[in-house]
Amino acid sequence: MVYGQNWSAVEENEIWRRAASQQVARMASSGPNGKPHIVPITFAIDGQVLYFAVDAKPKRTADLKRLRNIAANPAVSILVDHYEDDWENLWWVRLDGRARILTEHDEIERALDLLAARYLQYRTNRPKGPVIAVAIERTSGWSAAEAQA
Repeated sequence: MVYGQNWSAVEENEIWRRAASQQVARMASSGPNGKPHIVPITFAIDGQVLYFAVDAKPKRTADLKRLRNIAANPAVSILVDHYEDDWENLWWVRLDGRARILTEHDEIERALDLLAARYLQYRTNRPKGPVIAVAIERTSGWSAAEAQA
């Protein structure tokens, strides 16, 4: 097969399945100046809400641009993708939504439990930084070939 010959849009249920199948995504945000900012995130999905947390990995500052951007403009896009040298197996899904920094203890703990269920590091070193919920409003996806992932 020639790459791209059978590409297709990805159906809604498949978008969620593919997103949940990966361990890392990239989140794009923009602040009041409109400049895009993208960072890798680890995440957990519950229904149509995606959660991620600021964890203990070293950072240059606690005043993170992603958090400032969310406070100024909650619209974010999250890209989850799969790459391999056989381009017939390429795919990506995008989840667009509105992010908010969680403040309620019970919701924070629920999100951290979901994250700990996915990532061993979070079981042994539970994130202490802010936890963010993204209410997904729109999904899209692309696959190089039908019915694979």
